[in-house]
Amino acid sequence: MITLSGVKKSFGPKTVLRDVDLHVARGTSMVIIGGSGTGKSVTLKCILGLVEPDAGTITVDGQDVHEGDRDAFLARFGMLFQGGALFDSLPVWQNVAFRLLRGALKRPKVEAREIAIEKLRRVGLTPDVADALPAELSGGMQKRVGLARAIAADPEIIFFDEPTTGLDPIMAGVINDLIREIVTEMGATAMTITHDMSSVRAIADTVAMLHDGVIKWTGPVAQMDAAEDPYLQQFIHGRAEGPIAAVR
Repeated sequence: MITLSGVKKSFGPKTVLRDVDLHVARGTSMVIIGGSGTGKSVTLKCILGLVEPDAGTITVDGQDVHEGDRDAFLARFGMLFQGGALFDSLPVWQNVAFRLLRGALKRPKVEAREIAIEKLRRVGLTPDVADALPAELSGGMQKRVGLARAIAADPEIIFFDEPTTGLDPIMAGVINDLIREIVTEMGATAMTITHDMSSVRAIADTVAMLHDGVIKWTGPVAQMDAAEDPYLQQFIHGRAEGPIAAVR
């Protein structure tokens, strides 16, 4: 579904992606792990066509991400942002239905609200939440609203950017379970970037370790613990000693 071949990207003198090759099979869940500043978010932005790589090719379903109708291309994606990224001035249901109220996916307002309430139910929120403002919700509820928005238009591909950041372990587990259930139900292709190894084990079919702008290891999550790659082992076990230097 998603293929990156020889992707390179620099911002001025700083090289972020050096030579990234990555393949995400249709209907599978890929999790990209790696330290802060290793290029995980830039990789997602390149796939979405928001950042243009300096070299290499990126295709989604066989089509170059910079070719064809941009609106139709982006309509295939859903996104759960790291900080929730909810609009403070809009009630919850309008946040969830944001894409359904404008642009190529526009629906009548009554229909958009019905869809929003149904998606809220799917993530475990009751209809009375629909008219609340984001500031009236807990962090976990806001994350659920963000997840409902990500799936509102039934996308083929969903990106999750640090889905459990800022959540307590119990709520993080709830969100991980929801993500896994929803991706499986929808048959969607998923890409997640995270530091949280519990999320990796709950969400991933395959894992890719990104460090210093290259993929150091990729493979099924079941093979991760037994892999011999020293970068991967240091990261997943949180060891201070190893090839990854701590930033001081």
